[in-house]
Amino acid sequence: MKILKKLSIQISLSGLSFCILNCTNSKVTYLKRLDFKGKVTPEVVLEHLRNAIAEEPLLNGTFDSILVFFQNELSNLVPEKFFDEQNSADYLKFSSKIIKTDFISHDKIEAIKSVNVFVPYMNINNYLFEVYGEFEYKHASTILLEQALKQDKYSKDDSIYINVEPFHFEMVVVKKGQLQLYNTFEYDSKEDFIYFILFTIEQLQLNPENVVVKLTGAIEKGDALYKILYTYIRYVTFGKPSKKYAYDTNDNSASKHQHTLILNSFNPCE
Repeated sequence: MKILKKLSIQISLSGLSFCILNCTNSKVTYLKRLDFKGKVTPEVVLEHLRNAIAEEPLLNGTFDSILVFFQNELSNLVPEKFFDEQNSADYLKFSSKIIKTDFISHDKIEAIKSVNVFVPYMNINNYLFEVYGEFEYKHASTILLEQALKQDKYSKDDSIYINVEPFHFEMVVVKKGQLQLYNTFEYDSKEDFIYFILFTIEQLQLNPENVVVKLTGAIEKGDALYKILYTYIRYVTFGKPSKKYAYDTNDNSASKHQHTLILNSFNPCE
């Protein structure tokens, strides 16, 4: 029997994540997160990526499908009816620092009839094409938004999804099943972290006494970010991957919510 294998790679300026899924038995056979000591350039990310692939034999196999997703602030949501691919740069230039040579791509998000316009790192795409051949790529916020909207589609509650990375975090706010906000914030301290969250709650007129905050990524119960969040918010939970997988991997040290984004990136196994 043929074993169907899928690979997902998460790319950001603060780290990398890798996940291999065996579709035959829905088992995760490789799961690794690599956080950098600081925010680096796409060129430095490429060097880390080269080294990671060179040093791990499992990443040098063949895969039935490969997804690469980019986690950066260079994205913007556009209502589908207003989207024109020829004007892609215009949708980004007022909210993101882009240059004329940047390649601009987009994802469709059917749940909100919108287009997520973003800038991928083409030096990384070119390298991965040399290694693996054809692959799919998208923006990390597409995965985050799709899962949040799916989970809260019929909810009567107000929810805030926060995916934490070492130097930034993404936030999705869903109010009674409707998207209210998506944004990404850079932070240097726990005070920065809580300021952006409380400011968003105030601006969207949410109630910190009953809004539900769902955490994923690089945050653990008891650390500084969690403690200050729990000081001001009553209901704080950790998000789980949308599908249950078995795990056959050496990386058992981190809580699975740290890997929720990449685990949610897989399409259903055929």
